[in-house]
Amino acid sequence: MADKVIYLREPQASPQDERNFKIKYAELLNPAQLEAVRHREGPLLVIAGAGSGKTRTLIYRVARLIESGVPPGAILLLTFTRRAAQEMLRRAEQLVGERAGGVAGGTFHSFANTVLRRHGNVMGLKPNFTILDRADMEDVVNLLRTRMGLASRERRFPKKSTLAEVISMARNKRRELAEEIEIDFPHLIEHQAEILGLAAKYEEYKRERALLDYDDLLYRLAELLEQYRNVRERLSQSYRYIMIDEYQDTNLIQADLVRLLAMGHRNVMAVGDDAQSIYSFRGANFRNIMDFPELFPGAKIVKLEENYRSLQGILDLANDLISRASEKYTKALFTGRRGEFRPILVRAQDEHMQSRFVAQRILELREDGVELNEIAVLFRSSFHSFDLELELQRRDIPFIKRGGFKFIETAHIKDVLAHLRVIANPTDAPSWLRVLMLVKGIGHRTAERSIESIVTAENPFHALAMLGGRGGSQSGLTRLSALFAAIGGEGRRPADQLAATLEYYLPVMREAYPDDHPKRERDLEHFQNLTQRYRSLEAMLADMALEPPSDSLGGVLATEEEEGYVTLSTIHSAKGLEWKVVFLIWAADGRFPGPMSMGAEEIEEERRLMYVASTRARDELYLSYPIYMFDRTFGHVMGRASRFLEDVPPELLPTATLQEADHGD
Repeated sequence: MADKVIYLREPQASPQDERNFKIKYAELLNPAQLEAVRHREGPLLVIAGAGSGKTRTLIYRVARLIESGVPPGAILLLTFTRRAAQEMLRRAEQLVGERAGGVAGGTFHSFANTVLRRHGNVMGLKPNFTILDRADMEDVVNLLRTRMGLASRERRFPKKSTLAEVISMARNKRRELAEEIEIDFPHLIEHQAEILGLAAKYEEYKRERALLDYDDLLYRLAELLEQYRNVRERLSQSYRYIMIDEYQDTNLIQADLVRLLAMGHRNVMAVGDDAQSIYSFRGANFRNIMDFPELFPGAKIVKLEENYRSLQGILDLANDLISRASEKYTKALFTGRRGEFRPILVRAQDEHMQSRFVAQRILELREDGVELNEIAVLFRSSFHSFDLELELQRRDIPFIKRGGFKFIETAHIKDVLAHLRVIANPTDAPSWLRVLMLVKGIGHRTAERSIESIVTAENPFHALAMLGGRGGSQSGLTRLSALFAAIGGEGRRPADQLAATLEYYLPVMREAYPDDHPKRERDLEHFQNLTQRYRSLEAMLADMALEPPSDSLGGVLATEEEEGYVTLSTIHSAKGLEWKVVFLIWAADGRFPGPMSMGAEEIEEERRLMYVASTRARDELYLSYPIYMFDRTFGHVMGRASRFLEDVPPELLPTATLQEADHGD
């Protein structure tokens, strides 16, 4: 029988009697922040608009609870990064001293690890269990994949990374694995039975060896709290005030954990912004923040709407964008900052002119005294910046890229470039190795033997045609020879050479990368778009060779250390950050939202993504798109502004159309 726990309720200080507190909360916080900080008992949902001081609100509530007499150890602060928790508690210590160090703070996963080691024995979990990170998980999955005979070369089967992603996503979304495959991975349905069998073996393997992967930490904690009432009550009584940062990013299992931990007192403060819920691809669930009042009946809702980041013109656009969301907590951001700037929608003739505009404006801003590290270019998908990267390199503008692979780091781009490089330089042995390794039936050893005879021959392409292949490799070598015969010679446009190469390569790529070839095809479509402006293959390959170094910098070192770098970033990687000037490129329908976003929920998340992008800017915001866009299926098509911008009043978003003379090289 569990020990009886007597819970003594601390007396509450009257909100009006501020004499009990050393910190002058009313002088340091705005009215909405103060209302949230003063809240003591019962559930509280704080809808914190972008730049509205949510972190400050969390810190001051921690401080006020401690000043009210709540033992620091009774406060649990859950965040999504360890750094965020440490920074909040550090700032809380500056307010109330070392007492704040006793607050239990950390990520959901670190909290779960602590609890499972202390209490997991009741469910047969040894306290010395080992945690598998994602790479470890993939290695175990691959081991079992091989043992089950699913990794043979004669039969194509999903890679270890894909299998790990499927298993992980099913748990985060609290779905049966078969259902997850049908909904999010339909192209793997033919392998469903084998994947289910492998997943079962994976669970057995972990349990036999006291292993938990990253997802297990949350999953087993939920199991512990649901099935063992004594443990749940003990934890609920220990952590009597629970605070969660970025609640809109929680998944279903994290929301369940909050509910279970608060079952004994309901003292939950969830802080987040429904308008910034953009991580469904990681398993985050928009419904968590929307359904909080239903999960915790009687919850108080406080909205933080005063923005301390952006000029009002930027906020007016953001407010208008999100006002059209089908489901939301209504709010209107406002600021006390003075400034008349309005965001501008820039219509460029084509993608290259869009890049030239951005690069030229960056140079103008630099001349006006804006530091490069105060400038960011945001985009929906990583490949949207490929043309811009080349333009920045040409103008010696240093940049750092966040989110996704850089252009020539992707395997499929490297593959295509290898074919073009051997046309430009038939003695390029490394490119020949990559090209030959793509031919079915040719391994590394055979390719290396063949390269020697090719690169030393008077006519390397004739030598290729004379190679005698074994087994299935002969037909592949014949097709490769035919490709080089078609695209070789002088005076051919790089775009035409690439088009022929893609006709050859796409079937090879679909077989080599069966798990994600649709995404790779979109990358290649944009690569084809890049080649449109080149008249010389050598010039194009020279530009592509300006490869960023390994630290993600854009291939150009700053001439002065204090200049810093322009930031290129996917919007997902930019959340939580801010810059003085922001460019949002490719704000075109078909790119933003993208072609894969078709369902109503997906479109709404894309709308929120544009809201997040807009609210990263403090002083200046430029949205741009090309009037003429290249589509691999239809060729050149007329572009139009994103559907999210169509109904924005022109006084909130004036339009500028670039002419050829506006931004020359």
